Amino acid sequence: MNSTKVDPNDPAWGTIALTTLVDSSNTTNVTYRLSSISNAWYHAILDFWDDFSADGTLHDKGQLIDDNPMGSLAVKKQIQPHSTELFPFFITWNFPNRMAWSSTIVGNYYSTLYKDAWDVCVKTLPSLADLESTTLDFINLILASNYPGVLKEAALFNLATLRSQTVFRINDGHLMTWEGVFDIFGSCYGSCTHVWNYEQAIGFLFGNLAKTMRDVEFNYATFDDGAMNFRVQLPLTKPQTRTGTAADGQMGCIMKMYRDWQLSGDDEFLRKNWEQVKKVLSFAWQPNSWDADQDGVEEGAQPNTMDVTYYGPNPQCNFWYLGALRAAFVMALYLGDETFSNKCLSLFTNGSKWVDTNLFNGEYYEQKIIDPKTGQFLNHDDPNVPDYQLGKGCLVDQLVGQMMAHVCNLGYLAIPENIATTCRSILKYNYLDTFNEHFNNMRSYVLGNESGLLMASWPRGRLQFPFPYFSESMTGFEYTAACNMIYENQTQQGLKCVQSIRDRFDGLKRNPFSEPECGHHYGRSMTSWTTLLAWSGFHYSAVTRTMEFGIRTGVFFWSNGYSWGSCWIVDNRTQAHLMIAYGSIEIEYFGLKGKTMKKLPERVILSAKSDMKTLTIDFDN
Repeated sequence: MNSTKVDPNDPAWGTIALTTLVDSSNTTNVTYRLSSISNAWYHAILDFWDDFSADGTLHDKGQLIDDNPMGSLAVKKQIQPHSTELFPFFITWNFPNRMAWSSTIVGNYYSTLYKDAWDVCVKTLPSLADLESTTLDFINLILASNYPGVLKEAALFNLATLRSQTVFRINDGHLMTWEGVFDIFGSCYGSCTHVWNYEQAIGFLFGNLAKTMRDVEFNYATFDDGAMNFRVQLPLTKPQTRTGTAADGQMGCIMKMYRDWQLSGDDEFLRKNWEQVKKVLSFAWQPNSWDADQDGVEEGAQPNTMDVTYYGPNPQCNFWYLGALRAAFVMALYLGDETFSNKCLSLFTNGSKWVDTNLFNGEYYEQKIIDPKTGQFLNHDDPNVPDYQLGKGCLVDQLVGQMMAHVCNLGYLAIPENIATTCRSILKYNYLDTFNEHFNNMRSYVLGNESGLLMASWPRGRLQFPFPYFSESMTGFEYTAACNMIYENQTQQGLKCVQSIRDRFDGLKRNPFSEPECGHHYGRSMTSWTTLLAWSGFHYSAVTRTMEFGIRTGVFFWSNGYSWGSCWIVDNRTQAHLMIAYGSIEIEYFGLKGKTMKKLPERVILSAKSDMKTLTIDFDN
């Protein structure tokens, strides 16, 4: 089916193909209709049914009767007693004129690979069995792992977002994203940095696509002074106009650059982008920016993912900043940029100490509010306190930067005991067993007898008008808290939070494959993938060819964005059996938390396409 009467530059211009595979040994008839009668009062459907039900075949009208026709395809086979037959039908399409966030045409990458819908079918069907087999291997390997069932469900089900219209690939191959999707259009344009900082699925499953996102952030969205638009404009060929920075988004992109470099081992990728990374971090040190006095603490006005600006040091933005400093220190050291590495380390050391000394209140980290006019700290009951702040609130994702640091194997950004205490406080103050008596002036993602984590709680007093989402409960933020709990070995607490989410999205009350925030299939919900990383303690560095796992025993799925497999750690942790099922990976060092890192006698390359698919590593008891 093609749209011959449509302008070839229109988004509606394209082709659709409805096809089947013919088994000549058993298929007695393949029939079709290219047109239909007018569908007034659904007569076309009735006409189709009368035609098909008469003898199982279709009879074409021979001419286009309706200007809005319905095409039909039928396959007729003989089914023997007690046997089954497969009737395969395939729908393929090719619509090359994808619009950007508005009416600008940016194209679809897939349209550069296929001429039309028929070409999609011809080129895809020969490899369809292999694609299905690989997909099932991936799913079954996760299901066979010893992760708790609720973590496997949360991680796998939210991957559906990658096959929704939230995510798309433009003509030149760059991966672009909405925050989510509404019923008929995308929600919140621009591959929003402070949203997509949270999820880990793309980086750990599709590394090359993740690197295209870093390319957009650092080479298209970043200006000469290091300011990074937190929403990028399309087309990328058009110069960007400044639309705003986000303190958390910008610092998180530095951590993602570090993560993607480590997972890929692509030194050229790092070297190519290093000057841009330095610009992006150094932007925080400019006059009137986030850390203008360069003391390792962000005191300046900090636009962030709560869609407001925080005035004064707060845990949400400062842990992202500390993580970025730590990541930049390691990258600079590796590249021999000694001056920059020393500066990053100095700022990190001072900032980490300051945050623990000044923001940790004995239970969790809070905000110290600054008057945006005078630059002076304000008491929380001061009438000059600006609206939409956190203040003394206990924020659900105050440790998101710490979660990312654990994912990147960068260690603790603050005193470990304070991090552990904060996790316990988030559960204590933010978790509700029931929402029956909870007042929420915003959107209701949880209701009635359901349970979950609040965005913020106020055990030490609430500001009159806090940041707008404080009374809500949103899954991406909840997963962040749960992951930090699991990293702190507060496993039952973390599982409780994840179970509360999945109980809400059980397929009866809500779609189990779409956890919304601002839109369906919301990108931040894929933070659920991080629960697997936290549970297994998995880390891989292609730079040093090092793979590590945590304290748990059992079989664990692993992936680095370019390969995946499983690892069986025996009960007494004296052996680890590593297996690869897809891709290839280099191993020179292998570690289990709490044991001495094992250097292999020689570098090993495991490949799913070679005889070297497994590796056994022995450890002392």
